[in-house]
Amino acid sequence: MKGLEMVALVLVVVGAVNWGLVGLAQFDLVAALFGGQSAVISRVVYSLVGLAGVTLAALQFVRVPATQRA
Repeated sequence: MKGLEMVALVLVVVGAVNWGLVGLAQFDLVAALFGGQSAVISRVVYSLVGLAGVTLAALQFVRVPATQRA
């Protein structure tokens, strides 16, 4: 599960940086890199970032305390 968590974390950081740039400089880095907000690859990146956020949130509820791990 650690690999999934790392990928999700990287995607969430990408999303956070992108939203920070949108808020501070009105610059959408994902759209600039991949051909606009409606480009297929941009929509895939946005979707993956959203799924990564949901995944990390869900993992917080299923985490086993260290004292109960085998």
